[in-house]
Amino acid sequence: MRHLVLVLGDQLSFSSPVFENFDPEQDSVLMIEAAGEGSLVWSHKARITLFLSAMRHFANAVVGKGWSLEYVKLEDAGSPDFASRLQAELVRLNPQALSLAEPGEFRMLTLIEKCCADAGVTLRLMDDTHFMCSRAEFATWARGKKELRMEFFYRIMRKKFNVLMEGKEPVGGNWNFDADNRSAYPKRGKQIGPGVIAAPAGFAPDAITLEVMALVEHYFPVHPGELKDFIWPVTREEALHALSVFIDTRLPQFGIYQDAMWTDTPFGWHSLLSVALNLHLLDPREVVQQAEAAYRAGRVPLESVEGFIRQVLGWREFIRGMYWLDMPGMKEANFYQHQRTLPAWFWTGQTQMACMRDSLKQTLRYGYAHHIQRLMVMGNFALLAELSPQQVADWYLAIYVDAVEWVELPNTAGMALHACGSRFTSKPYISSGAYINRQSNYCSGCRYDPAQRSGEKACPFTTLYWHFIARHAGELSSNPRTALMAKNLDKLSSEELTAIRGQAQIMLANLDTL
Repeated sequence: MRHLVLVLGDQLSFSSPVFENFDPEQDSVLMIEAAGEGSLVWSHKARITLFLSAMRHFANAVVGKGWSLEYVKLEDAGSPDFASRLQAELVRLNPQALSLAEPGEFRMLTLIEKCCADAGVTLRLMDDTHFMCSRAEFATWARGKKELRMEFFYRIMRKKFNVLMEGKEPVGGNWNFDADNRSAYPKRGKQIGPGVIAAPAGFAPDAITLEVMALVEHYFPVHPGELKDFIWPVTREEALHALSVFIDTRLPQFGIYQDAMWTDTPFGWHSLLSVALNLHLLDPREVVQQAEAAYRAGRVPLESVEGFIRQVLGWREFIRGMYWLDMPGMKEANFYQHQRTLPAWFWTGQTQMACMRDSLKQTLRYGYAHHIQRLMVMGNFALLAELSPQQVADWYLAIYVDAVEWVELPNTAGMALHACGSRFTSKPYISSGAYINRQSNYCSGCRYDPAQRSGEKACPFTTLYWHFIARHAGELSSNPRTALMAKNLDKLSSEELTAIRGQAQIMLANLDTL
């Protein structure tokens, strides 16, 4: 065997560089399922099912091309550890080289490098051309900059790929229409709540997925989450259909309501395409191109398409670059030195906070929550409650179907928890209960009152927000983006501040009962 081509579970694309010079007469594809990968963190059953089902569908496509395939199944005898399984295959097959596109995880790259070294097999590591900015390009852009900010990177990417441009200027005269994309669903007047939302594409499990579900229930019986609402795309064809449905029926309303939340509305107008993108069933280029084409055809307003493209072309590429730039140190980042243990109800949703309960229940049901729930509900609480960034990041990696570490860790540690300090975000993303009340209907059915800072009905978000501001007033005062937060402390009397601190200490000591 000349080249053994290792395809990981988040690299399911025939456009991968590992296939550029593939010779079916000399080369073979290797795919490995390993139970240990599902237990490194306590992974949601839907997350494990998604990866395994998508892998098995891709394996069928490999065989359909007439290519040689070595496939190690979850239920095969031997060690459940990925490294041991890879080592055994390298020894058994003895290829001249192992071909690999850059993994989405620093740990996996290190592991594979060691396996190849131990087996005496050359590793042919290639840039993952799925991404529109290579690691080397990003490192060159970042070199020498005091502040690394997505907005400036995004503008360069817009120019480079000529996306939403009119000559050298951005379409509409602005690079960013974020200010137009923050509306809540109406609470008063003729329309109350989100109204009718076009359904996202969903896919009934086929025979392969059903078989995987049975295996997951057998091998991971006590893992969190449910499988009865598994709707995710597991093939290239399904992913393309999901993209088409989003562009045609959901993108026009996505922008204005992307930050809105409502009880029992798990998807809103969001795309749900991160699942297919992060498995490489979709290419970001085609996603961006189709979104822009819908705008050019007059089918989608500019603020919606720009907000969506910024997530794909801007933020997604930016955080991937930051991940590889700052690993392995990012994994241990803890700017505020928070050490509190993750409350048990993160795994059950059994909390008295209505916003957390709704967000967690849908997460356990689908393995999904949209970005504002992840950032301004669950992430916001985790930061205000002084939870360990490492425990919180492991939870996010475990619980969401679209989680691969390159995307999950920077979003969690860097953005939601500000654990990386101001390295690539300009401020901690925190808010009191007032923000959640403004952006949702959660507070109307909650046992806590978002307007109360202390006392029996005090909202944990509100109490802990003011406690955080008071603790970090010096740092917040020196940052133009947070100076007003700190200034607002002056409006509180010393008696009220003392009451807030006392209430916060009670809450922090009893997080499991909130």
